[in-house]
Amino acid sequence: MSRLTVPKTYKLFIGGAFPRSESGRTYEVTSASGGFLANAAKASRKDARDAVVAARGAVAGWAGATAYNRGQVLYRIAELLEGRRAQFVAEIEEAEGVSRAAAGAQVDEAIDRWVWYAGWADKFAQVAGNANPVAGPYFNLSVPEPTGVVAIVAPQDSSLLGLVSAVAPALVAGNAVVVVASERFPLSAISLAEVLATSDVPKGVVNVLTGSPAEIAPWLASHADVNALDLVGAGALDWIELEIAAADTLKRVHRPEQGADAAAPTLERIVGFTETKTVWHTKSLR
Repeated sequence: MSRLTVPKTYKLFIGGAFPRSESGRTYEVTSASGGFLANAAKASRKDARDAVVAARGAVAGWAGATAYNRGQVLYRIAELLEGRRAQFVAEIEEAEGVSRAAAGAQVDEAIDRWVWYAGWADKFAQVAGNANPVAGPYFNLSVPEPTGVVAIVAPQDSSLLGLVSAVAPALVAGNAVVVVASERFPLSAISLAEVLATSDVPKGVVNVLTGSPAEIAPWLASHADVNALDLVGAGALDWIELEIAAADTLKRVHRPEQGADAAAPTLERIVGFTETKTVWHTKSLR
C-alpha cells in the first residue's frame, strides 16, 4: 500500500533547543528541480535577539574551557557528522541538484575542515601570541583571547561546506556564534544543528537561524551585545550599510571575500576572531 510521507518542518536552533520562529512564519524549501522538500522556520529579529542572549550566556563557559577540550569537542562534531554522512549527501544532492559524488565530496570536505580546525585549538595561541622583548626586568607576553559573540552570515551558495567553514574558526578560540544559514539551502544547516545538539557542544555556543539574511543581518549588525560580524556570505546584501551599523557598536567586521571558496580554512580566520591581550610580569631578581 502507498502511504503519504511526513514532510519535516526544520526549526531554528537557539540555546540548544529547536524552537519555531516566534513569528510563526515558515517558508518552503524546494529542490533544484522545483519540487517541495520541506518547510523551514523564517527567523525574526526577536529570534535573532534570543540567539544573541543564548550565545552571550555560553561564552564564558566555552572560552573558559581548555584549548585541548575545545579541540576534542570540535573533533567529536566531525565524528558524528561522519556517522550521518549518507543523510547529508542525500540532502545536498536533492537541494543543490548536484551529483551524488559532488555532494559526497562536499560532505567529506566539511568533515575534514572540522578536523583541521580541531587540530588548531591547542596550537594557534603559540603561533598568534609571542613574548615581546622589553627594556626592563619584565616578562611581556601577548596572547590571543576570544572576541565574544560572533554573528555570521554564512555563504549562501552552499548547503553545508560554507556554513562549516564560517562557523568552525570562530569556535576554535572560544567564541559563541549566531549564524544565519543559506536561505536557499537551509536544510543541512539544521541537520548540522541536530549533530551539534547530540555532541559535546555546550548549549548556546552555536545558534542557527534560517530565513532571510537581508532581514536578520541588520539587527545582528546593530546589536550592542554582538562583538564581531563576519559577512563572508553577505556579498549579495548591502554590506556597506551593515558595516556602518556595526561601527556604531564598535564591532570587529570581516568583509565578504571573493572567490570560489571565500571561507577556505586559514589560520587568519581563527585569529580574526580574537583580541590580543598583553601581560607584564616582573622577573625575579634573586
